Amino acid sequence: MDMKNNSTAGIFTLTLTQDLINQFLEALREKGVREGTLKTYRHHLEQLYDYLPEDKQIEQDTLAQWREELMRGGYAVRSANISISTANSLLDFCDKRHLQGRVEKPEPYVRPELSRGEYLRLLQTAKIMRDERAYLLIKVFACTGMTVQELVCLSVEAVQKKKVVIAPGGTRQLLHIPECLQAELLEYAQRNGILSGPIFLARTGLVIRRSNVARILKKICHHAQVAEEKGTSTCLRNLYQATIEGILGNIDLLVEQAHDRVIEKEQLTYGWEE
Repeated sequence: MDMKNNSTAGIFTLTLTQDLINQFLEALREKGVREGTLKTYRHHLEQLYDYLPEDKQIEQDTLAQWREELMRGGYAVRSANISISTANSLLDFCDKRHLQGRVEKPEPYVRPELSRGEYLRLLQTAKIMRDERAYLLIKVFACTGMTVQELVCLSVEAVQKKKVVIAPGGTRQLLHIPECLQAELLEYAQRNGILSGPIFLARTGLVIRRSNVARILKKICHHAQVAEEKGTSTCLRNLYQATIEGILGNIDLLVEQAHDRVIEKEQLTYGWEE
């Protein structure tokens, strides 16, 4: 029997069976879909199967009702979308696209902002805890705009020149190292016997990993009583960008004011009215 045609279902419905689920997953396996992904798909389809009434019929509004059930059960929009998308793929496989559910657009994630006062509290806390590495990591992210992935570029040689070369998206850029931060980084490297190469290393001698950076920042946040979601490398980098934008805005204002003064001075002599 060709389960794809599913003759027991009407033209406008589909009967979901275990055989149909297996046939769908096997077709995906033949296309090279990984076993881990297939396992996830099966989980979502089994959830749908358990949700359906005894006759296991999928009708026009079934997936919309299932979505509501998932949301009531505490699912986030993104998680519910994954379940609906899996069911939609099966319906596409069965040529029953008219039964597909709508994938909702999730609410945009608004990243919390770290204030300058909170940043300074993180620095002060790291100092009190005598955690120099945490102190310097916080300062590097907030004073240079560097990302965790770019820490590999923060070498002794680069810090000595006060310029770090990065290439996000293949575009070469230079990050400036403030003089006070330069001195602190070089002193840290010297005390830890790091004469060349990346400054922030793990015990293995390799560049510190993202997970370790997150753990270090999380610890300082806890003791500084700063929300953990604010004390991330991304939020510190955003603080750097906001600071630079504020400075540039002030510069633009000063330029406008200086230009106005030049025009007003000329107006005294060359204005139309005597």
